[in-house]
Amino acid sequence: MAQITIRISDHEMEKTLRRKAKESGKSLNKVVLELIQAGTGTGAGRKRPPKGASLAEFAGGWTEEEDREFKEAIKIFEEIDEEMGK
Repeated sequence: MAQITIRISDHEMEKTLRRKAKESGKSLNKVVLELIQAGTGTGAGRKRPPKGASLAEFAGGWTEEEDREFKEAIKIFEEIDEEMGK
């Protein structure tokens, strides 16, 4: 088992971690590990979201209907006006 030392210079963070440990009845180490696992998408029963999922959640996405409507709306811009080139 690997060991990592974490030095916390932020007193408020330390207090918050210790409070979370006390409230949950877990060790400080367990609380920190759970937070790291949640942040990295690792740990028991957890899967990392697919690449790009966070952007989709942030920015949203289109339905197939909206995609079709958009493509139809911009179709005119794909046409070449031969008269303009003369």
